[in-house]
Amino acid sequence: MLSYILPFIILILVVVFIHEYGHYYFAKKYGVGVTDFSIGFGKEIFGWNDKSGTRWKICWIPLGGYVKFFGDRNVFSQADQEKILKKYNEEDRQKLFVLKPLYQRVLIVFGGPLANFLLALVIFFSIYTFIGKDFTPAVINEVQKDSPAMIGGLKQNDIILEIDGNKVKSIMEVSKFITMSTGEIIDFKIKRSYDELILKIQPDIVLSEDGLGNQINKRMVGIKLGAFNNEINHVKLGPAQSIYHAAHEVYYVSISSLKYLGAMIFGKADASQLGGPIRIAKISGQVAEFGVLAFISMMAYISISLGLVNLFPIPMLDGGHLMFYAFEKVLGRPLSQKTQEGFFRIGMFLLLSLMFFTTFNDLKDLGLFK
Repeated sequence: MLSYILPFIILILVVVFIHEYGHYYFAKKYGVGVTDFSIGFGKEIFGWNDKSGTRWKICWIPLGGYVKFFGDRNVFSQADQEKILKKYNEEDRQKLFVLKPLYQRVLIVFGGPLANFLLALVIFFSIYTFIGKDFTPAVINEVQKDSPAMIGGLKQNDIILEIDGNKVKSIMEVSKFITMSTGEIIDFKIKRSYDELILKIQPDIVLSEDGLGNQINKRMVGIKLGAFNNEINHVKLGPAQSIYHAAHEVYYVSISSLKYLGAMIFGKADASQLGGPIRIAKISGQVAEFGVLAFISMMAYISISLGLVNLFPIPMLDGGHLMFYAFEKVLGRPLSQKTQEGFFRIGMFLLLSLMFFTTFNDLKDLGLFK
């Protein structure tokens, strides 16, 4: 159990701290007062005050964090603007988040997700620069009999060039592209001798084990891969190449995750794959057993997920605040306090529903439900 809990706590501490520090950085840049910087929710375990009066603390429930601004009524940066104008003098008003120009509030709110994307970018950049990146072409060594690959026309010695429009630069990417595909048909662009062909493959959905031994519904086409001419091409990249490939990985994971989530909503992808804190704790512990590099790589993907989720236009999340600011820009004034309260209630319901659903999936994954 400790082997799961400790990696999970480290993972959450890092990605949540980076997220909240993104908010904190832009808040301080624009002169907003910050009263609390918390990792976790609930009762404080320990903390300290810095010279500016910010309380830095770690709390008992490690499922997120928050930065609370001067004048806010709660950790969701809600404040009654009319009461604030009467309550604070001119000097204190300069520190109020709610009275800052719209573009500054947008940057302060967007700073959290931005920091998560930058963390992933730095991790991928460091891996590609100091460890290297695989560029081994993917060659089909075997096509299983009566498999979707055989039915679709794939053959031994075909070189896979693209999957659903995504260029396959490495043998390591084939499984990732197949897994993240959401359509009923997967387009394979292959090279056969001197010809380039596009073949349409309808994958099977098979209950299988992932690389960590967890049971998942996996999209399978029935091929075994090998290195082109049995040569492994793993190279360390220069700074320019590393930043390019790191940015591409962040972009691909972000877009693919959104597509997969959309497919889940419309019933075209397996919603049981959507997990919560329990599954993240389990997987983080399993990944940690493979070493520091695997764990740090997972941290990058979790950081991207945290950044994306927080951009959803759901009140209580960063995306919900950005949605309010979009209304403010269009209307020329903020939404009324009553309207915002209504949206926050809807947001609370949606988040609780999502939490219930992911927790059910987590417990089902542990074998508590059949």
